[in-house]
Amino acid sequence: MVKLGGSIFDPEPSAKRIDGYARVIKAFSKKNQLVVVTGGGSMARKYIAGARELGASEAVCDQIGIQVSRLNARLLAAGLGDSAFPEILDRLEDLPRFATSGLIVVMGGLQPGQSTNAAAALAAETIRADLLVNATDVDGVYSADPRKDPSAKKLDEVTSEELERILSREGFRAGEYALMDLLALRIIKRSGIPVRIVDGQDPSNVEKALHGKRIGTMIVSMKR
Repeated sequence: MVKLGGSIFDPEPSAKRIDGYARVIKAFSKKNQLVVVTGGGSMARKYIAGARELGASEAVCDQIGIQVSRLNARLLAAGLGDSAFPEILDRLEDLPRFATSGLIVVMGGLQPGQSTNAAAALAAETIRADLLVNATDVDGVYSADPRKDPSAKKLDEVTSEELERILSREGFRAGEYALMDLLALRIIKRSGIPVRIVDGQDPSNVEKALHGKRIGTMIVSMKR
């Protein structure tokens, strides 16, 4: 399972970068079933900000973010060509059928009140993925927000419980899910699927993570 954060499509979609990801994903999919989730990025945030100014509810703002994430999914699918399932997944219950095709399944967001990280976690749980690689705009998990705390340290590994404590201070509205929202984290926690957070600016980081290299931060669930 691969989650491509919206930052990968920012500030404007780069055909070169998307093609780089498509090449990595296609190569890995030759021997592995892959599902890829795309985020909405700054474009989603711009539309959401405009909708808020116009008085739209948070539910409507979420719907707007979902639609933008699906546009990014279509862009990635274009780069994947015939290797991608011909439809963009928009209902979780269709995932098992899509996945049995042997093609790469591409999706964006699923429903209001749920980030694309949560959608990725649910999809990973549905297919019982061996690993969820989350390519985002940071190079890993830190002990605190490094933009606010210069003493924050990057962690090579963190439990879902520890990460929940780090993130619990944050509030979340549509388009403001930062590294990972608590809903996504709780799905990861219950499923026990390991998650590796990597810097999404370089497609080779995802390639390394998919092949089991130690890169970024691994989120693990404590044994019950």
